Amino acid sequence: MFYYVLTALIILVFFSTIIFLSYWIPKKIGFLRTGKILACMVGLTLMYLIGTVIFEDQLFTKTNAKNLLLEQRIVLNDEFQIIENKSMSGIGDYYHTFTLKISTKDRLRLIKEIAASENFKKVNEIQEDITKKTDRHTGNRLTQNYETEAQFIRVYFKPQGEGYAPTYRKIEIDKNRDLLIFEDIDE
Repeated sequence: MFYYVLTALIILVFFSTIIFLSYWIPKKIGFLRTGKILACMVGLTLMYLIGTVIFEDQLFTKTNAKNLLLEQRIVLNDEFQIIENKSMSGIGDYYHTFTLKISTKDRLRLIKEIAASENFKKVNEIQEDITKKTDRHTGNRLTQNYETEAQFIRVYFKPQGEGYAPTYRKIEIDKNRDLLIFEDIDE
């Protein structure tokens, strides 16, 4: 607990110093109004960055979840609950996953939709790696539907062009529990 408080205090002092210097330097050379405007802009920018980077997972809403699912033609008709939401990013990588508690009615309907897909593969059928079926940067958008022992899965792969990470999203619907797991992996 002490380390969290100390870290927060150091970050607060660092940001306060940046805001103060963005005000004090222009003021010292005779531009008081510019210093005030610059300090406000720097302060608002830092607050925005803190809000979006540090609290990104806490700001995730049901509307965000619905929109991500809709891109794969997954629609939830009934009320649902966000159980878990996590995201991680590194240089060139991004990983986002969330778990939803959905209704039994939605779960059964979605399982039926995936099983009725034209490219659906059952448990014992060989499943090819979707990323190997097309060019990683300029290929076609692909969707894959299959079943495992525990889940029904829809995978979506969309190249974004040369120099950009392709979109790879996976939706897993548990066979026995009313859970939907979404994964977005950009590498």
